[in-house]
Amino acid sequence: MSSNGTETETAVVPAPASSALVKKVKKYMNRPARKQVKPGEVEKKETPQTGKEYNIWYNKWAGGDREDSYSNKVKSQTRCNIKRDAGITRANTTGNKYCCLFFARGCCPYGWECEYLHCLPDPENALPDSSKDCFARDKFADYRDDMGGVGSFNRQNRTLYVGRIKETGTGLETEEVVRRHFKEFGEIERDDSETGWAVKVLQYRSVAFVTYKSELHAQFAKEAMACQSLDNDEILNVRWATEDPNPVSKVNEKRRLEEIGQEVIRGKIDPKVVDAMRTIRALEDGDILDEDGNIVSDDEEDGEERGAKRRRIEAAEEPSPEPEMPPPQEPLKPLGLLSSDTLEGLKYFAEIRKKHGGAPPLVTKPRAAAPPVQAGLGLGGYASDEED
Repeated sequence: MSSNGTETETAVVPAPASSALVKKVKKYMNRPARKQVKPGEVEKKETPQTGKEYNIWYNKWAGGDREDSYSNKVKSQTRCNIKRDAGITRANTTGNKYCCLFFARGCCPYGWECEYLHCLPDPENALPDSSKDCFARDKFADYRDDMGGVGSFNRQNRTLYVGRIKETGTGLETEEVVRRHFKEFGEIERDDSETGWAVKVLQYRSVAFVTYKSELHAQFAKEAMACQSLDNDEILNVRWATEDPNPVSKVNEKRRLEEIGQEVIRGKIDPKVVDAMRTIRALEDGDILDEDGNIVSDDEEDGEERGAKRRRIEAAEEPSPEPEMPPPQEPLKPLGLLSSDTLEGLKYFAEIRKKHGGAPPLVTKPRAAAPPVQAGLGLGGYASDEED
């Protein structure tokens, strides 16, 4: 802290070992918030009438400019300065988690008497209602046609569209100017681009895209930089960016949201329950845990354990041999005049007879053969007299 006690110094905290970056944590909450303007100092300008009907949804006259009402071509009279204006307000004692909208625009006349926070939103502390932005304004299901307004609760948007930029030099120089002005209102995302920051400038089109790490910082920066200027006295048009159509970006965003969800779930679970589940799993797999709950085993033991586990899995996956079924019997072919059904019936009765004592079969005398039929009329059979 400085000698006059008006501003604290910047503390530098090292990032994880995997990254050589440093994270600057700024603390301005040891002093009362400053009154940015005096009552009545800011002149309120009415929206010029450009049509016959006023649209309360878009907050503009029908048939007028298709841009945000707060992004008209009139430069803002005030601008927020976090180092100078941030401080303690009544919201720090009442527990209000929402920021002051007029503080973000640099025109709050209440200072430490304000009922809202005069500081940047903290991404580590979730808001009480996810359907509201950091200024306690209700979100909607869909974005407006001009991508202005509060935003939507159906998609987490961390990217801002910045229009009406006056380019200076090459695209990299313009990106540096945009990043220098927007980094004051939140931490900008890192990527694998040439500059290493998620700030993209469409050269010769006067358009830039800025992606923050937190959606709360994007909400604050959208209001703080609307109708502001960079280095060339331009008037910026800041809106929400549309969804990136790149499939790789969609996959990365989905993975990022899943990781955030897993982190939140791990933070809500009791560590004792996690340790108990890890111990049970180690007992089932035959692993040895140290005091910190990590698996302790040599490379050879790991190989043997992996081989044993693989054998158990293969044994579990190997299907059991099916019982051999007797070959199907072919149906008996009919012999002579008897059909197959008749032969089966005779065979059945023969087996029954054999079980009941095997009585000898009945012997019947063969019938006398019938006399052959003589050809002709057979008149000799009537014993007629023979003539001499």
